[in-house]
Amino acid sequence: MEDSIAATGVDLNLRHLQAELARIDSLLRREVRRWQLAGQDPSESFRGLYISDTQADALLARPFAGSWGQTVALPPEEEQAFASAEAEAVRHIQALIQAAQDQDVVPRLIHLALAFDLDRFDLDILLICLAPTLDLRYERLYSYLQDDATRKRPSVNLVLDLLCGPGTDRLLQLLRFADDAPLFRYHLLERTSEPGVGETPLLGQTLTLDEAIVAWLLGRYQPHASLGSHARLLWPEENQTDWLLAAETFSFLGTDTSQAHLLEELTASELGAPIAVFHGPDQVSQEAAARLLAARGARPLLRVDLAGVIPGGTAPLEALRLALRDARLTGAVPYMLGWDACLTERGTPPPDMLAELCAYPDLAIVAGERGWQPMGIERNTPMFWIEFPVPAYTQRLALWQHYLQIGEGAKGLPPSGGDREGATLDLNLTALAGQFTLTSGQIRDAVASARDIAAQRGTPLQIGDLSLAARVHSNPRLSSLARKIEPRYAWQDIILPGDQLDLLREVVATVRGRPLVLEEWGVGRKLVASAGVPILFAGDPGTGKTMAAEIIAQELGLDLYKIDLSTVVSKYIGETEKNLEKIFNEAQSSNAILFFDEADAIFGKRSEVKDAHDRYANIEISYLLQRMEMYDGVTILATNLRANLDDAFTRRLHFSVDFPFPEQADRLRIWHTLFPPDVPREPDLDFDLLARRFKLAGGNIRNIIVSAAYLAAADGQRVTMTHLLHGTRRELQKMGRLVNEADMDLR
Repeated sequence: MEDSIAATGVDLNLRHLQAELARIDSLLRREVRRWQLAGQDPSESFRGLYISDTQADALLARPFAGSWGQTVALPPEEEQAFASAEAEAVRHIQALIQAAQDQDVVPRLIHLALAFDLDRFDLDILLICLAPTLDLRYERLYSYLQDDATRKRPSVNLVLDLLCGPGTDRLLQLLRFADDAPLFRYHLLERTSEPGVGETPLLGQTLTLDEAIVAWLLGRYQPHASLGSHARLLWPEENQTDWLLAAETFSFLGTDTSQAHLLEELTASELGAPIAVFHGPDQVSQEAAARLLAARGARPLLRVDLAGVIPGGTAPLEALRLALRDARLTGAVPYMLGWDACLTERGTPPPDMLAELCAYPDLAIVAGERGWQPMGIERNTPMFWIEFPVPAYTQRLALWQHYLQIGEGAKGLPPSGGDREGATLDLNLTALAGQFTLTSGQIRDAVASARDIAAQRGTPLQIGDLSLAARVHSNPRLSSLARKIEPRYAWQDIILPGDQLDLLREVVATVRGRPLVLEEWGVGRKLVASAGVPILFAGDPGTGKTMAAEIIAQELGLDLYKIDLSTVVSKYIGETEKNLEKIFNEAQSSNAILFFDEADAIFGKRSEVKDAHDRYANIEISYLLQRMEMYDGVTILATNLRANLDDAFTRRLHFSVDFPFPEQADRLRIWHTLFPPDVPREPDLDFDLLARRFKLAGGNIRNIIVSAAYLAAADGQRVTMTHLLHGTRRELQKMGRLVNEADMDLR
């Protein structure tokens, strides 16, 4: 809802503004009449092109710090007429102010004066600058009084001519036009030099009223040009969605807690209103909490995205001042998101920005991802530090239910589909909420994307749509640091002993059960350092480690990213840690499984320190141990040489799965499982012979089948035993193993 006031209020506001300008009219009439009596005719053809002796004498006779109009006295009857007109205008103004008070309305000009501590003189300056924006006749009047047809806006000198007498009083009023004076500190007015003149003295500078102030005086909010579309004025109301979004972190708004009373006391205390510092990744919950704060006070909320304003060329301090100015102007609670853009390299705001923030006399909210501490200034203003982390499992489940409009999270909301569909989704949302640690905004967007997918397909929403959308809306930047693997395999595709298969199923069950065990049952409070699930896959090449990782990712509905060690390991000290830190940081919000193949290259054993290189290598491994333990996701370390891994890793592993070299029976199952059913083949293929004669792992068998298929395609035939044996020969040669010609005989 945009900023507005009742019809009677609008009428009184504009009538008050008109009455104030009528008073300015009386000042202009007096000055024009004085100018005429002083004999200064601006229509003279050569005026300004030369200075005559008479004009020089007149300039010398003019009083110090005075105007041409102040060199003459008006006839008494004219002076009385002008005084009466001004008095009548003042009486009209007072009558309108009283009428507004009777209707509990504050005229906007009066509100402006109160908000920015403007006195009558400041208001008159502002009104003189406002006049030509509302009526173009003032432009010609100002040109007349400034003896220059090109100067249509008032200068500092003209304002002083209209409002001051000659002498020292006029000089004292020059302070009204200083940078730290209210009219200019809050950017209500701007001073500009004449074009082509260079640095114009203060008296010659032109005064311009900010268009945003003009718009607001006329009844609507328009942000300063520097804020542009990054500022919005909202009138929030308490609603179920905002309470759900902010409930987990912002519970002190409830009426039954002492913190709610503390907030009210601090707001009204002598220390000044508090600054609420929101930080954390859940920006949607931050904004919901800001709306609730404004709604609690029945006030508008001014939302300003500093991260959008500052890249446009506006200095951070300037952007903050404009945001706080507009909040004063509208009486809104300022909510300044994107605060991270204002932080220095040390991770703190500059002292001048902190001072500006602490000088604000009302509640202010700044929001960003990073936490910070104020440094560099003395302050009495209290600050509330409120973290908005990724929602916990129970909160995520409630959000999924709410946005899908099913279950307890959507009481009072109309269902989006039939009861049967809602019940089916509800049964599966527990797994979805457990597997994807998404922010409130990501959950909201994932539900919308899932509905798009279902609508495009023309069928009801399915849990698979939600799972796909959840993966899409997880952090996509990990793909720039690791290679995404699309899972192709299912449980029936992998051939392993029963115990290893049971271990892999336990891995899936553990990942799914983390929310229940760690959060609801409280195991994660003391017994477990993080929610991460580090897993070790150990075995010879081709024994199924990568396939197992794909099956786990497929079963859990999570993305699988393989870490390319060539982009991670560096010979330069400290670079490997930096590269891994980037990967873990991005993966933290990506809800992905990290797959480190040949992990012993970076997770190797620590050695005895003999030189500086050994010491740094050991520091690197120790760092990796700690960082992997901090990671809350699923990490799979695959190695061909388990003995090369540091012993400290095994203590941190949830699971260790050995992938044995397949025996004959397992090799036979692998041959049958891997051979695609659509490949043309002779019926006499003897997989039993191949499994008995050749001790090969699954990866080698896969390569042989692919090679045989290409050979058959080149011959225009079906796959025969000859093709398979030829492919086996090439695979053994590639492996560096001797080929026994007797094994190549079909007899």
